[in-house]
Amino acid sequence: MAALDVEGVTKCFTPGVRVLDGVTMHVRDGEIACLLGPSGCGKTTLLRIIAGLETPDSGRVLFDGEDVVNLPVYLRRFGFMFQDYALFPHMSVGANVAFGLRMAGWDKGRQQQRVDEMLELVELAGYQRRTVDELSGGEQQRVALARTLAPSPRLLLLDEPLANLDRKLREELVDELRAIIRRVGVTTIFVTHDQSEAFALADHVVVMRAGQVEQDGSPEEVYGRPSNAFVAGFLGFHNLLDGRITPDGLAVDTALGRLQLAAGPAVTLPSRPYSVLIRPDAGELDPRADGATGSVVAGLVVAGSFRGGIYRMRFEPDAPGAPVLQFDIATSGGRPMPKAGERLQLGIQNAGVLLVDRDRAGDEHTGDL
Repeated sequence: MAALDVEGVTKCFTPGVRVLDGVTMHVRDGEIACLLGPSGCGKTTLLRIIAGLETPDSGRVLFDGEDVVNLPVYLRRFGFMFQDYALFPHMSVGANVAFGLRMAGWDKGRQQQRVDEMLELVELAGYQRRTVDELSGGEQQRVALARTLAPSPRLLLLDEPLANLDRKLREELVDELRAIIRRVGVTTIFVTHDQSEAFALADHVVVMRAGQVEQDGSPEEVYGRPSNAFVAGFLGFHNLLDGRITPDGLAVDTALGRLQLAAGPAVTLPSRPYSVLIRPDAGELDPRADGATGSVVAGLVVAGSFRGGIYRMRFEPDAPGAPVLQFDIATSGGRPMPKAGERLQLGIQNAGVLLVDRDRAGDEHTGDL
């Protein structure tokens, strides 16, 4: 049985405007799940409904088979860590961590023991007497996590836990946060709009848009095979074209011409318009080299920038109606990278050509360049 089942949850704050529209998802016991999507897609509202801070208009929220929709927050025994941490500035670090234990009636001896355990878990042993304003942003985040974990919640809910930290600190803490959750073993759901954060932390990703679930699966599944053009664009894949499967199901016709498909024959799919995703690492500068497999496209390099291990290149195909494409070319090997204004024959590897469903009506999010 799944630790958490959300079944057909709908929520309106304004009559006729659904913030959540029949959301269903399943989270297994001990799993770290992520609600991923752009701002305003409903992910925080869903988290608050699971926590009991909001009530759905319809649908059920079951924890280990029990419908908790009408269960008060304090009886759910779920831990909720807010985006701004909500630490009490007039209390010491130790008193902040002990707050939930004191509310639950723990005696002082047990409180102190548990506070010590939690601060050691988040690598802040010895910080009990410090004040909140003495802490860095990363330390405040750890204290908030320790306070949330102290009462041994049945379910851990995190609302953008790293959003208030600078990028360098977020990257440092993301692995530590996953390790701490793994050590505790608590089922966890967290909200983020950051794709890299979601993939680094989660076992299970739920991509949302406009109050609905667009895709649900492991990070590898979601990244490796986006379900539709919206998900592909949100994950930062820019190379999306209209396409139609050829009668033999082995290729797809696009504005670039006929491209071979990565997954083999697609004859079982309906013969309807699709979107074609060309992965950014599918570009080959030596398309005629031995072992090269794929299509060859002529065009112009319109921009390029060195990114360390890759060279990010924007490429305008000669084919009429084809969009400008973006490719990440590995810089290993010491070969010179093409410059803006240079014409070339670019290979597109078959393995990097995927079919995705054409996007449904809605706001498009194409990610950052």
